[in-house]
Amino acid sequence: MLSNSDIEALEDILFAEPWGDEALDFFGFHGAVCACVVGPTTLSVEAVFRLVTSTEETPSDGIPDIFRQCVTRLAGDMTRALDMGEDLELPEPEDGDPMNALENWCAGFVDTFMENEDEWLDAVSEEHTADLMVPMLTLSGLFDDEDFQNVRNSEKLSRQMADAIPDSLTDLYLLFHAPA
Repeated sequence: MLSNSDIEALEDILFAEPWGDEALDFFGFHGAVCACVVGPTTLSVEAVFRLVTSTEETPSDGIPDIFRQCVTRLAGDMTRALDMGEDLELPEPEDGDPMNALENWCAGFVDTFMENEDEWLDAVSEEHTADLMVPMLTLSGLFDDEDFQNVRNSEKLSRQMADAIPDSLTDLYLLFHAPA
């Protein structure tokens, strides 16, 4: 579990120059790490950094230690929870708009999925994976698909999609990580 001071230090990195305008926030970071945990490919801390900051290169002075620690701790906590049969809990904003935070979380998750889409879809049943991805794809706000927009515009349907995410994450994890 990341402390508030860990999250603040992490966001200081995410919103720093030169990538601050393009970087994901904490919710997007959490979604990206979650996708690394439940998906078929493990990304290095450097790859996660490049993904969440939308940069091609890691900083010349290396990845900040707090970033590395946050990725490692969060991924470890998620893996332990899933291995214990627990649902993953998505972070809730202390203030502000919970649907915006969820959209950012889904965008981070989907960005990570798309970075490794071939592995996600080739690893096992493409159709089953796609079905499990629907809640995150829909709520990410990354697609102009009319059906996705209709769901996002309906509070009831958006809530149903949001409520489906923990089960989808568990099913994706089992799909890619359970013994055959």
